[in-house]
Amino acid sequence: MDKNILARINENYRFFSKSQKLIADYILNHFDKAANMTASKLAEIVSVSESTVVRFATELGYLGYPEFTEALLEYLRSESSLIKRMESVSQTLENQDILTKVINWDMDNLKSSLQRVDRESFDNAVNAILNADKIYILGVRSSACLASFLGFYFNLIFDNVRLVHTTSVSEMFEQILRVKEGDVVFGISFPRYSKRTVRALEYAKSRNATIVSLTDKKKSPLAPFTDHLITANSEMVTFVDSLVAPMTMLNALIAAIIIKKKDEVKQTFEELEGIWEEYEVYDKE
Repeated sequence: MDKNILARINENYRFFSKSQKLIADYILNHFDKAANMTASKLAEIVSVSESTVVRFATELGYLGYPEFTEALLEYLRSESSLIKRMESVSQTLENQDILTKVINWDMDNLKSSLQRVDRESFDNAVNAILNADKIYILGVRSSACLASFLGFYFNLIFDNVRLVHTTSVSEMFEQILRVKEGDVVFGISFPRYSKRTVRALEYAKSRNATIVSLTDKKKSPLAPFTDHLITANSEMVTFVDSLVAPMTMLNALIAAIIIKKKDEVKQTFEELEGIWEEYEVYDKE
């Protein structure tokens, strides 16, 4: 769906019944709370039947109430302020087993990511990286740790990698200034998306570089500039982004590349093991 959920509610508001308007009013004013409610709980709060709540969701074009709340959660993650998200999670997790809840969220993200990822796009990304003249990796804010992780292992595998370190838009463009056709730019961003990353990919695309992106969905703002899109769920209704599924996707990408370069990588690792042992890089147990 092109419009966000609140826009859809506002657009259809005049057609709603009296009971549906009660639901709509509550959601428009308290979408952060409604995102974590069951149909029965929402029905209780606005004094309508549970079936009315379910019909409200389907009449807006959703397959059912679960898809409706998923859209609310997506809006909350991508548009809401950290304060709203903190308020929402405190209500969701209060008096619950937080450890179990969070781990279950991450397991759901992993399962959903496996089901949704485009395998052809993943394989094409692997081949593009293997054939790149130069590989640029960029990710800022919460995605910076993912970019650093990828950069660490890519530097062990390739000799043409540049991890873009940046604290400003100008610094990012200075570091990708000479990107060209034949290069690969690997962008990473999840809600709330970084404008710096989007603009950098737009620039790299204008220079005919091949763009690989790791993000949460096909409608991500990174997508229009991306040749090979890899998606991973990052759904976590807290002010802390869930990076478990994105990290796993990077693990899979690195493993796929190592398998295709196994002879070269084996030789490199044999040399590194000698260096690590000679200079006592790692502690011996």
